[in-house]
Amino acid sequence: MSRTTKYIIAVVAAILFIIPASAQRRRINPIENPATRTQHISNKAKADTLDRTNIVEKTDSKGNIILIDTVTGKEVVDSTKIPTIPPMIYPLVNSASVSVNLWDPIMRVFGQKYGLVEFSGEFNMHNRYIPVLDIGFGKADNTPDGNNYHYRSPLAPYFRIGINYNFLYNSSPDYMAMAGLRYGFSPFSFSVNGTDTNSPYWQESDILQIPSQNVTVGYFAILFNLRVRISGPIYLGWSFSYHSILHESKTPYGKPWYIPGYGTRKSPISGAFSVTYTLDLSGRKKKHDRHLPGTEPVLPQIPPNGTGIETQSETQIQN
Repeated sequence: MSRTTKYIIAVVAAILFIIPASAQRRRINPIENPATRTQHISNKAKADTLDRTNIVEKTDSKGNIILIDTVTGKEVVDSTKIPTIPPMIYPLVNSASVSVNLWDPIMRVFGQKYGLVEFSGEFNMHNRYIPVLDIGFGKADNTPDGNNYHYRSPLAPYFRIGINYNFLYNSSPDYMAMAGLRYGFSPFSFSVNGTDTNSPYWQESDILQIPSQNVTVGYFAILFNLRVRISGPIYLGWSFSYHSILHESKTPYGKPWYIPGYGTRKSPISGAFSVTYTLDLSGRKKKHDRHLPGTEPVLPQIPPNGTGIETQSETQIQN
């Protein structure tokens, strides 16, 4: 073998030895401390294990921490840092409820001249999302003090549809704190009788009659509701709502004073007091309640002698 050939072989061998070593050194960029030299990251789902001394971290578009092995280039998600969402412990089909609003009947006893009664149907999903349908009847028959007219709105129906959100969805269903939205509308009529119009100049007076006017009013409402179980399936609830008119029919005689389901035009805030009957549909209510804090049953401890009675001296002997 000539001297030139030996020289070429030596140079090639040196190049083949230097390039891999330098490439590996360029890819290693760990931050070492006494803890990282002994830690390993494991992804059990993929059966991957990474040496902490050879990895760097980055965050992907979803907020996950990605671990990258600087030697092999392998990438895995750090499962110890994946954010978890608290599961909903109640099933999708959880319960159904029927309510009656007693606010207007009670207020009419104290002199209120409008309103009548309202019923509601609810479907509880996960004890969190609660679609609601309200159906009620209202009327008004009022002669304001100090005025010379009589306002009348005969019995008319009203409807509201919306949804409640229960903030205590993973707590006991015995207590519910909810916020909700509603869209309501009512077709009704109104009339005004006995309005005196006086003319001091002509020394004349006349009685103005507003004949029955048919109108339809639509409105939205935002409400906050508290509900507490009293006994068995019976609950009591209190709510306050803010509402505003979205659309209404026009008449040549102006706007109605009272709107069924809404109240008087100048009162944007109203209240409700309801009694609710709830039917459990999950079939697993007791199972879920056992996992709630404070609902674990307390079982009596039976001593080894089987008598059900254990004296202090027997306990000390067993210890």
